[in-house]
Amino acid sequence: MTGIHKRFPGVHALKGVDLTVDYGEVHAVVGENGAGKSTLMLVLAGVYQPDSGSIHFNGHQAVSIRSERHAQELGIAIVYQERSLFSNLSVAENIYAGRQPLNRFGSIDTDALTRQSRDLLAHLELEIDPRLPLDHLSFAHQQMVEVAKALSLNAKLLILDEPTAALTRVETEALFRVIQRLQSQSVGVIYISHRLDEIFQIARHATVLKDGEKQGTLEVEKTTPRELVRMMVGREMLYDFQARTIPADAPTLLQVTNLSDPPGDVPGEVRLRDINLSLRRGEILAIAGLEGSGRDELALSLFGARPLASGTICVEGQPQAIRSPYDAIQHGIGYLPPDRKESGLFLEMAISDNIASGSLGRFGRWWWSESRRDQTAEQYRQQLQIASPTVQRLVQTLSGGNQQKVVLSKWLLVDPQILIVNEPTRGIDVSVKVEVHRLLRQLADEGKAIIVISSELPEVLAVADTIAVMRAGRIAGQMPRAEASEEQIMTLASFDTHH
Repeated sequence: MTGIHKRFPGVHALKGVDLTVDYGEVHAVVGENGAGKSTLMLVLAGVYQPDSGSIHFNGHQAVSIRSERHAQELGIAIVYQERSLFSNLSVAENIYAGRQPLNRFGSIDTDALTRQSRDLLAHLELEIDPRLPLDHLSFAHQQMVEVAKALSLNAKLLILDEPTAALTRVETEALFRVIQRLQSQSVGVIYISHRLDEIFQIARHATVLKDGEKQGTLEVEKTTPRELVRMMVGREMLYDFQARTIPADAPTLLQVTNLSDPPGDVPGEVRLRDINLSLRRGEILAIAGLEGSGRDELALSLFGARPLASGTICVEGQPQAIRSPYDAIQHGIGYLPPDRKESGLFLEMAISDNIASGSLGRFGRWWWSESRRDQTAEQYRQQLQIASPTVQRLVQTLSGGNQQKVVLSKWLLVDPQILIVNEPTRGIDVSVKVEVHRLLRQLADEGKAIIVISSELPEVLAVADTIAVMRAGRIAGQMPRAEASEEQIMTLASFDTHH
């Protein structure tokens, strides 16, 4: 790609960007949210047409990639950060959507469809029945189905946009083995990720974008994470926070005792068993664990979004019957979900409407004060530095990091005493990640109690005062941050300590 420019109304998204990827190379493209990474990939995938510049691919002279289908015909496949699958179709039907094998009568050959899909899933080391409806799978497995769909195209160039954002460490390692096999077959891979450790593990080169401009291409072996971050953000980011001290007499804000699900399994869910937790005012409790450990189920149970069979939840020393999210909010518990687009935001509404959506009563019970809503939203836009000139802008036009700031603003306005944040920095860049961590610590300093659920161990160790590790629906262990290490957390998360 040479000299690629792309403009949208009011935004010059790409400013003469160059990118060269060799056969059999993993080439990382990195930068903050809004740097132009996804736009560049959408140009390459035929979704957007460049305003100027040229693309040469697989020995061809300059090609004009007219559509996504045309890109696929050329041998370019993309796995999007946001899923592009159909929940009501089977796994196999999603992998070969619009390209199902046909029998001699022109009908879909379901046996061949199932067989080919099973082979692809085995290639990804997944034991999934391809006949299952997609919505029976976990979020992580759905992401792997996206990868299988791209592999089914036999592409010469595979674009992976945040492919591991929802994957466990085991699934990530399986994906990396697939990428290495593709390299040996001379397939080029463009890898976009905010997880810099992955880039240093798998990429040969990294091209850095900032504000739509190329900052340079580095040979990964010859650079450092610090240098990469400095190029991405134009300054050094400080990850090391000072250790926090929770006063010994800080009152217990949340006490969870013997929380358990009813006997019997629910498809796609983990059964919680004898959960005991306490959370003091001003404390940040991080809950770590692999996908399927019960972290999500625990968060939803505390927020009243799923029923429990037994156990008690005490808020400020008083047992509370929390049977719905409304009950939870009334008792001062808020919940920021892991999938901001599906569960946290109204994408087709304005920033101001989203920020106000959890506190509508503040803006008039008998009449609606748009000016008060907009003034309040503007305060949060400035406080959290949401990158938008106005709070009237639609949330779907924002980058992932700025969308996350809108979700946080909504809950800051609700002002819960206990805030549960599930994967608070999934799919957002390094600088916004540091901002979010700083904000969570600030809320704790103000006396809030925070529960952080995260798949990223560096994040767990960066923000937590106390760490609880879940495995198979139980708390496998708990420790103060000062005594924790990545190895210790992974051991608790991976091995059954109850036998």
